[in-house]
Amino acid sequence: MASATQLHYKQNRLKQLRAFCHAARSGSVSAAADQIFLSQPTVSLQIQALEREFDTLLFERRGPKIKLTPAGEVLFGLAQPLVEGMDKLHETFFSHCGRVDQGTLDLAAGESTILYILPEPIRQFTASHPGIEIKLHNVTGRDGLAMVRADEADLAVGSMIEVPDDITYRPFVTYRPKLITPLDHPLADKVSVTLRDIAPYGLILPPSHLSTWRTVDLVFRQHNLEYRVAMEAGGWEVIKKYVELGLGISIVTDVCLTGQERLAAIPLEQFFPKRSYGIVLRRGKFLSPQAKRFLEVLDASFAGQEVEPQLQGPQHGEWEDVHLV
Repeated sequence: MASATQLHYKQNRLKQLRAFCHAARSGSVSAAADQIFLSQPTVSLQIQALEREFDTLLFERRGPKIKLTPAGEVLFGLAQPLVEGMDKLHETFFSHCGRVDQGTLDLAAGESTILYILPEPIRQFTASHPGIEIKLHNVTGRDGLAMVRADEADLAVGSMIEVPDDITYRPFVTYRPKLITPLDHPLADKVSVTLRDIAPYGLILPPSHLSTWRTVDLVFRQHNLEYRVAMEAGGWEVIKKYVELGLGISIVTDVCLTGQERLAAIPLEQFFPKRSYGIVLRRGKFLSPQAKRFLEVLDASFAGQEVEPQLQGPQHGEWEDVHLV
């Protein structure tokens, strides 16, 4: 017959592993404590209990940050699916019984993805699953990737240039680069343009700290051409509006073009890479039934769309919403 100590230990095992997994994902004991609503000393004690049990060090402690040791990596690989499976047991049970009519779905995405890609899939999903609450987080690239890594989002939708080792990225649609101009612009009637054609005219570009601006800069420098920035503006809708007003021309991805704009759009694929958008997940992520259903809706919405691997650009290893090109 199990002793009281053994029973108490078994009851605490899940709590210890949950604290350990959250600390491993966030790289911080204090962040893990915030995520699971415990005090920092409590999380530290739970991790220490595991280290005593396995007689090994699970984390290297470097100031406020912690990093898994090789032994910690092994335990994390074993414990992570167990913890996630237990945390999602209620929802998974009803899913296997054919019921996915409640719960929440946390999605992380950038402004461009939210405006141009997600509206129809979310409309379809909410129509077929009205009892599921969607939490849509409008975040920039680095913040979105951090949410995925910390399991603060079930998944992210966005564009990646290079995929980190701990992340999986599955593109489902590809968009093309276009030059946009006012309808009465000298370039508006051209079927194709060169960078030399574009160079004399002022460009409306996103802020210079974003990868889009750096991509434009790199391409012009590679062709030994100077160019002029007439204005920096944030967001495709803002850029389109000011191009319509005749304040400059711009280089965008045609995901933002609805056909209703009073703009000319000219292909630029010979100079700039296409941009894919896809599903961003933490490698090994246990998907909730709600997330699985949403992925099914997303795939159905973009079935038959062009999907191509994205060319590597000047900024690597970052999920970007890039509100702009």
